Amino acid sequence: MDLVMERDRIQYLDDSWNVLAEVTFPVVEPGVVEINHTFVDESLRGQGVAGQLMGRAVASIAASGYYARPTCSYAVSWFEKHPEHAALLA
Repeated sequence: MDLVMERDRIQYLDDSWNVLAEVTFPVVEPGVVEINHTFVDESLRGQGVAGQLMGRAVASIAASGYYARPTCSYAVSWFEKHPEHAALLA
């Protein structure tokens, strides 16, 4: 399983480049990204993969100097459980 980080998404891919898990966060206005999609394949659910990807996404967003607007239900819940990242919220 390979971790692929792009400007607006982080993905775990299998050896055939199929997406096994991802978090997407496109820029929606200057300085703000929208965390709008989280996906984990059934084969990986319950293993903390979504949380790992969110942690990496948040680190990437913060390092880029952006703020985050979570709109997918998982991202909203993740920020509620991690108030230490509240300063990143738009």
